[in-house]
Amino acid sequence: MKKYRPNISDVARLAGVSTATVSRALSNPSLVSEATRKAVQGAIATTGYRLNETARNLRHRRTGGIVALVPNLANPFFSQILSGIASVLGPAGYNLLIADTRTAGADRLLDYAEPSRADGLIILDGSLPAAALTGRIPMVEACEWVPGLAAPRVKIDNRAAAGLAVNHLADLGHSRIGHVVGPAGNVLSVARLAGYEDTLRSRGLPLMQSAIYQGDFSLESGRVAAEVWLQQPQDTRPTALFLASDAMACGFIGEVQRHGLSVPRDVSVVGFDDIELIAHISPPLTTIRQPRTAIGQIAAERLLNRLRGGEDTDQDTILSVELIIRASTAAPRL
Repeated sequence: MKKYRPNISDVARLAGVSTATVSRALSNPSLVSEATRKAVQGAIATTGYRLNETARNLRHRRTGGIVALVPNLANPFFSQILSGIASVLGPAGYNLLIADTRTAGADRLLDYAEPSRADGLIILDGSLPAAALTGRIPMVEACEWVPGLAAPRVKIDNRAAAGLAVNHLADLGHSRIGHVVGPAGNVLSVARLAGYEDTLRSRGLPLMQSAIYQGDFSLESGRVAAEVWLQQPQDTRPTALFLASDAMACGFIGEVQRHGLSVPRDVSVVGFDDIELIAHISPPLTTIRQPRTAIGQIAAERLLNRLRGGEDTDQDTILSVELIIRASTAAPRL
């Protein structure tokens, strides 16, 4: 015997409203009163009614999917951002699809920006071409941003955040402070380097080209930066370093320790991001905490608002950061 499946008429009858009102409560809840929404939700729970998302998507000419373009899925930094995005999209009836821009070809990435493939994009990679993305489907940028792309941005003030890190080291008494940068040309790398330089100038501290080391946000580039630092004369090399990512800071610390030196006794280290791992390494890492979950949630909310036809500008949403002081920083040795 075929099991009876509740339909929208059953929900309407139990809630004491019309089927059109049930439909509005589900598709555009702002158009009905709170009492009506609660009555419809209660009737859905009682009847066990399940919305046919596929049919609704076809009626509204939507795919039901949102694509997040991520520059490196292996990077643990993105986990909380993606979790925040999913926590907002799921209850709204959207599926989150994730594409790694590092492994997908340019043509494949642009396919994701077609209305037939996705209803919207959340861009976490600032290296994508603005011209190719412009005018395709609604989009929001999160964390990173594409110069010249007219889309809302949800991010932090990277320049000011770098200043927090460098000021912390200067307040401890360090005068030779180095910096390991992110990938060349990356918008985050540029902003954090500028914040490092601004702060050294404002504190009257020397800005030395030999104290700036190349990196790319990876563990390995942090290790290589440590090799360069170790080869410099001990009396002139930096006594403290600000690294543009936690992963690079971990690679730097590991290489320094492998050579028998101690953090923070021989060199203080500050990272950036506050990924989950770094509170559990030895020593636990001082870092700049980004509100990664909130970045994802707000980016998803702004995109949903655009998809629903709400008023939204391209104005940036700037979230606050926090300096998290742990055991990897201390006053310099006398």
